[in-house]
Amino acid sequence: MKVVIIEDEALASERLKKMILSYDKDIEIMAQLESVEESIEWFENNPHPELIFLDIHLEDDLSFAIFEKIKINSSIIFTTAFDEYAIKAFKLKSIDYLLKPIVQEELDAALKKYSEIKADSVVSKDFHKLYDLIVKKEESYRERFSVRVGQKIKTFSTSDIGYFRSEGGFTSAFLYDGRTFYVDFSLDALLKELDPTKFFRINRQMLVALDSIKEVHIYSTSRLKLDLLPRPEGDVLVSIDKVVSFKKWLEGKE
Repeated sequence: MKVVIIEDEALASERLKKMILSYDKDIEIMAQLESVEESIEWFENNPHPELIFLDIHLEDDLSFAIFEKIKINSSIIFTTAFDEYAIKAFKLKSIDYLLKPIVQEELDAALKKYSEIKADSVVSKDFHKLYDLIVKKEESYRERFSVRVGQKIKTFSTSDIGYFRSEGGFTSAFLYDGRTFYVDFSLDALLKELDPTKFFRINRQMLVALDSIKEVHIYSTSRLKLDLLPRPEGDVLVSIDKVVSFKKWLEGKE
């Protein structure tokens, strides 16, 4: 079987590749693509695979934009972090999907299903209707997250989150009630999902909610230190290059 992975998060792409090969080491990963533009160029110049693992959100657009430029007959398994509402829509349209963060058991089941039915109708080809669904869903900012904990799916509201922290290639959401969950988003991706009046990226590692800021201290002539809820380990500093825009954000000017 020949497979292409289209995923704009390098770590998530590598993780998915390892999981696919864990299912069957003879599967050929033809390419790992990161954007709509790169995908279009690749499909124009290479034979198409039997199966594509396709992330909905790519760095330059929704992945449906690929199909506006290229006719693709490959079967597709979508990878998505969408909530229950969107997942129900996927089911109704007979589209196979894997909910992020992806677990091996569900990946194995999806690949087994594909192997059983091959190209008969793994995926509905009505991408325009699905595109309309996603765009409509994105007219407002993300209100909640779904995460996998063992064999269960936990959901929590965006308003429950004090801040996000990225370390070692993984992003965690820290909730006011003390719980912490891994989320399958980079901080850059989260900036596109969250209301910019409520969340601000203060440095390379942290994205904080306005309501989580308890105190702002003048740390030096050019730095600010934040007291946050829930209380994090170590000092939380606003990057020098973010100080001016952070102050404007606090005042509601950005």
